[in-house]
Amino acid sequence: MNKNDSMSRYGPLIGAIDEGTSSARFLVFAAETAEILTYHQISITSIYPKEGWVEQDPIQILNAVKECLRQTVFNLKQLTIDPTDIVAIGVANQRETTVVWNSVTGKPLYNAIVWMDMRTTSMIDDILKEKRNRNKNYIKSLCGLPISHYFSALKLKWLLNNVPEVQEALANKQCMFGTIDTWLIWNLTGGVNGGVHTTDVTNASRTMLMNIRTLQWDPKLLSFFEIPSSILPQIRSSSEIYGYIQDNILHGVPISGCIGDQQSALVGQLCFQKGQVKITYGTGCFLLYNTGSTAIDSNQGLLTTVAYQFGPNETPVYALEGSIAFAGALIKWLKNNLGLLSFAKESEAMAGSIPTDNHVTFIPAFSGLYAPYWKKDTKGIICGLTERSTNAHIVKAALQSICFQIKDILEVMKSDAGITLSKLLVDGGMTNNNLLMQMQADIAGIPKVRPLISETTALGAAIVAGSAEGIRKWNIKSESVIPTDIFFPTMNEDESNVLYSQWKEGIKRSLEWSTIIDTHDNVKYMHKITGPGVFIISAMILLVLAKYRSFM
Repeated sequence: MNKNDSMSRYGPLIGAIDEGTSSARFLVFAAETAEILTYHQISITSIYPKEGWVEQDPIQILNAVKECLRQTVFNLKQLTIDPTDIVAIGVANQRETTVVWNSVTGKPLYNAIVWMDMRTTSMIDDILKEKRNRNKNYIKSLCGLPISHYFSALKLKWLLNNVPEVQEALANKQCMFGTIDTWLIWNLTGGVNGGVHTTDVTNASRTMLMNIRTLQWDPKLLSFFEIPSSILPQIRSSSEIYGYIQDNILHGVPISGCIGDQQSALVGQLCFQKGQVKITYGTGCFLLYNTGSTAIDSNQGLLTTVAYQFGPNETPVYALEGSIAFAGALIKWLKNNLGLLSFAKESEAMAGSIPTDNHVTFIPAFSGLYAPYWKKDTKGIICGLTERSTNAHIVKAALQSICFQIKDILEVMKSDAGITLSKLLVDGGMTNNNLLMQMQADIAGIPKVRPLISETTALGAAIVAGSAEGIRKWNIKSESVIPTDIFFPTMNEDESNVLYSQWKEGIKRSLEWSTIIDTHDNVKYMHKITGPGVFIISAMILLVLAKYRSFM
């Protein structure tokens, strides 16, 4: 039997590495049908050294990906599918998460700083004061992003300023920087033995260092953040052959796709037309709107980002994005921190026991508020509790908070881009929650379409990999993703507006609470510094006056 005969069962196969915040996976798709043949998944552990700090071990991430490759190849053999039918591999990754490593030893110089980490929050104020009171949107015209702890540049700047190992490696010209895609591709293509140091336009567009229109590292941005260009990877398109796997497992298979996970979900949902929108419900929640070849500047808190670029000579496609920090992570918080849930799926049944008119409002601003507010110091609050409130009210308010934040972004997107949506395409782990999907349709007032293939992020990585020049195995068809469920709005508009007004009042209270906290901290600080001093000085003055009067 020749090779072509052996491939006839499923045709060419495309592998997809999907490295997210909570897990790493490797999935294998049949290019002709988009069918998932097998996969393997391993959880990734987050580390919390201090309040607001979130880290992960880059070695654990790399080892998890390699183990997923090994186990998936084993699975294929058990299914009597030849692993050599895999003709290309794509990488989708958690974006903004920052890694630095030594180019000679290949070892990380510090843990990966995860996208939701808040340690650089105070740096923003320092930078803006240093730059003569310029505001957070000062560089937005260049990179499409506000100055925020969310993006990679400040994480990298913190590492350069605070980690001696990083400073030493930089002085010895041995320091390399990358987001997770760069770290994985460098290692899988050889590491210290000729590994390819590269990233793609979608990941580079999340650093605050790439010019959103030239798609190159921008000298002005590098100067602004004091980042040396020597440590940065080469920026390439999302779909081309970057290098070949050097590991024994799948040795010689080209890595030909690289794309940030949220952009990958946009591709996986086949949102190739201007005006199409998808929402991914994962650890966070991310809404992307395809704006075609035009990079639209938002005046109301949305991000301008690169959606994808199918090849180095192809025109890049842009998107407007609204980002929410806590979605699946919020349910995890309810389970682990408050003990309100025994398991995540329980949230659907518990919240479903509460009538629609839940008047408890939950603002989950644990990492500040992201789009469209971008308020880094906002605190989370729960409003509207009464003596009849139960765990179920809080759980339902938490789910509603995700829907309201999406509504916030849709309102701004409509204003920025002048769009009226007829439907919302959704994906991600939380779409299994039917109640959440219905609540979102009700609150947004727009039907929600949930696809047959839930793994749209991995599918997007497979599509860009299989579409690369030199591969061209992927046949993109609209029927590759078939909706199985459509959730139509059932709530009347007046009721929806009342709930949304309640949410807006909660946002207002959250912002006010931050002001109270800041003021209270300042008062405590002044009391701590001046209180005893004032007492001592006052006592001395009284003694002097007493002595003075005794001589009178």
